[in-house]
Amino acid sequence: MSQAAEIERSRPGLALYAPKDASRLLARVPAVDAVGLEERASSLAKRSIKRESKLWALDLAIRCMDLTTLEGTDTVGKVIAMCAKAVRPNPVDPSIPSVAAVCLYPHLVPVALAQLRSSNVKVASVAGAFPAGLGPLGARLAEIREVVDLGAHEVDIVLNRSYFLGGQYAPCFEEIAAAREAAGDALLKVILETGELGSYDRIRQASVLAMAAGADFIKTSTGKIGVNATLPAALCMMEAARDFFHETGRRVGVKVAGGVRASKQAIQYLVLVYETLGPEWMTPDRFRIGASTLLNDVLMQIDKERTGRYQGPDYYTID
Repeated sequence: MSQAAEIERSRPGLALYAPKDASRLLARVPAVDAVGLEERASSLAKRSIKRESKLWALDLAIRCMDLTTLEGTDTVGKVIAMCAKAVRPNPVDPSIPSVAAVCLYPHLVPVALAQLRSSNVKVASVAGAFPAGLGPLGARLAEIREVVDLGAHEVDIVLNRSYFLGGQYAPCFEEIAAAREAAGDALLKVILETGELGSYDRIRQASVLAMAAGADFIKTSTGKIGVNATLPAALCMMEAARDFFHETGRRVGVKVAGGVRASKQAIQYLVLVYETLGPEWMTPDRFRIGASTLLNDVLMQIDKERTGRYQGPDYYTID
């Protein structure tokens, strides 16, 4: 069986659309009631949960976390330390689960793989001229193939907003489809950079385009601009993923990233997932939180819920 056939078998509904369908597909996307969306996001964010449910949610937040470092100052030593924390977030508490993945730049993929080879933590790499996504297409696809050849399990790329915002939907679709093919069996996350899209209507359209072109996950943000993940933007994407599943039978994951620093925020996003997409998405296979500083706050909240008091930051490893 060819690789394309294998991908289609594992991703039902992937071949339902072609680039020529892109404009017609987006024309069918319903307008978003911005006021209603923001009111629902605000209402769900205020929902209180019991202590037992909060502990469960904090545990799930860790299991759904992509522990991330995407800085020009990243070193081998920093990645080794991050991988150790990914496997054992709290070295003195084995009940704390590992995170879902570490996310880093391509040249550090071999370092992470070597550190994580005996664990279940995946290695995700940004690729495709991250964070702008505007390099030559051939070079972007080559970078995707290279990180997969290096052993990355997951690849995070960026939507071509130049094409999308310019109304060039077919080439935008084609680029994602080509990236999907280049990624092979690796999970493909497409970053929409919602803070640059301008409206909830555009966020929903970008979500549909990325899913139709083959994204395994749609992701809010790169974390490299001023406006990153927000509850209404994430809710807009989740509603698009829900409706896409109802239409095609294909479940696409959602990843929130950029500015998620507090455990309260993580729980709010989990409430959105549960109320919008249901329990089938309450798993690292369907929901991720990209974060660099969130983990310590979640660990502090777990200790607080268990003991009734906060531990000082010196009790946790430095992010």
